[in-house]
Amino acid sequence: MTALPGDPRRRHFLRAGTLCSLGAGLAAALPAAAARMSPSPLARVRGGRIAGQTEHGIHVFRGIPYGADTAPRRFQQAVQEAPWRGVRDALAWGPAAPQTSGEGPGSEDCLYLNVWTPALRDGGRRPVLVYLHGGAYNTGSGSDPLYDGGALCRRGDAVVVTVNHRLNVFGYLYLGGLGGGAFADSGNAGQLDLVQALQWVRQHAVEFGGDPGNVTVFGQSGGGAKIATLMAMPAAQGLFHRAWTMSGQQVTAAGPRAATQRARRVLEHFGRRDPQALRTLPMETLLEAVKLRDPSWVEDTGLYFGPVLDARHLPTHPFWPQAPLQSAAIPMVIGNTRDETRAFLGHDPRNFALDWETLPAKLEREQFVDLPVSVVIAAYRRMYPHYSASEVFFAATTAGRSWRGAIEELEARARQGAPTWAYQLDWYDRGGDADRLRAFHTLDIPLVFHNTRQPGSRTGATASATRMADAMSDALLAFARHGDPNHGGLPHWAPYSLQRRQTLVFDDDSRLQDDPRGGERRLYGQVPFVQRGTS
Repeated sequence: MTALPGDPRRRHFLRAGTLCSLGAGLAAALPAAAARMSPSPLARVRGGRIAGQTEHGIHVFRGIPYGADTAPRRFQQAVQEAPWRGVRDALAWGPAAPQTSGEGPGSEDCLYLNVWTPALRDGGRRPVLVYLHGGAYNTGSGSDPLYDGGALCRRGDAVVVTVNHRLNVFGYLYLGGLGGGAFADSGNAGQLDLVQALQWVRQHAVEFGGDPGNVTVFGQSGGGAKIATLMAMPAAQGLFHRAWTMSGQQVTAAGPRAATQRARRVLEHFGRRDPQALRTLPMETLLEAVKLRDPSWVEDTGLYFGPVLDARHLPTHPFWPQAPLQSAAIPMVIGNTRDETRAFLGHDPRNFALDWETLPAKLEREQFVDLPVSVVIAAYRRMYPHYSASEVFFAATTAGRSWRGAIEELEARARQGAPTWAYQLDWYDRGGDADRLRAFHTLDIPLVFHNTRQPGSRTGATASATRMADAMSDALLAFARHGDPNHGGLPHWAPYSLQRRQTLVFDDDSRLQDDPRGGERRLYGQVPFVQRGTS
């Protein structure tokens, strides 16, 4: 993610590739419907019995409720779903959370998850992989075609789960400082939904052929940030046993004062003084808060919604001043893509026509780090004398906006002595339009899911893409099974240490490299790190 962790433009970028393939997505649904001709796989969950379908040898259950409609408890911790009689079809995706993206407007009845499994109730004790979607705490759902768990399920004999949960103003508007105890959960309601989903997974893992004692959470962008936050939440302790994050960090959370300032901004917009009034606003009206400008940011952008240091559910910052002690024994992979910000900034032709005169003003607006642009540009010209002004722009915005948070987490884990592996994705399918975007933000999603042929993947469907998907998905599966990402298709991947800063560079010639981009790390290490939006 960018320093948010998740530029709102990220979701538009990801969804653009998916929506342009809508026809393919609808066509893909036809075999799924045809699969209902065979006997439906039946599972029993705490709410009652559910019927899924079998797709390419994998049992798939979509839209399983793990909580009740949140509308009656807006801004409060969710409760469990009501039981049902008979057999409930689990064939269609559940509603996305309220949002303004292409998946919107969504519904407050959004607590649903999806399961892919090779078998039911067979005592298989398979690793369970739970994917948390990105979207900057603002957008997204677990139903994107890129998150289809079938390929991982078949390749690794694993159970895969994706999750919907409350987002933006519904999941992260902190009203506890204005409305008292009735709103004590409001700033982290979305995170508490994830805790409830993980509790559901632990309770039902055996039913779906999985091991409740071996749960891996993995997520990209905002999904990775949600994982980092869960690692510091006491309520999440013991609910997962490995963590894999991709371009998503949460070093600091929003402080209560800053979060309260944003809440006042929301109340002022709606002309209300009492937070209770927000509970009865129509969902679509309350969504207007997402478009408000944030008064605390130097950058002119939307109001920040994310986890809050509320001294209740989140008692410490996730990774400051140290890595969370409760998660020190959890193996963790922290990765990023080499060219993150080309996903957001690479569609403006002007960014490829920058010269040394126009670069400073553009970089000033986009690097999101309070460091003189003259210092940044001079350092990049020393480190990479062959770079053009545009190449400096993309490299500096990536390092300043996204990669910096990953380094902070890696360093904190290394100081703690916690088992941690770092990666950097340099690979992209060279040639044509891919040379403009290179290893952009989100490119690793279809690779770890082995979904390079799914709508919206943008990896290409070449032999090179398949080999990279083999390497990255097998690393994730090895990690989920053994707590170590090493496998026969990679060079030895040593854990990250402060002495060497070992990083696996994924590329056509994947290699272990000590402190790649060390000069960039030292450059941005000159200024204190404060996660964008949290102050």
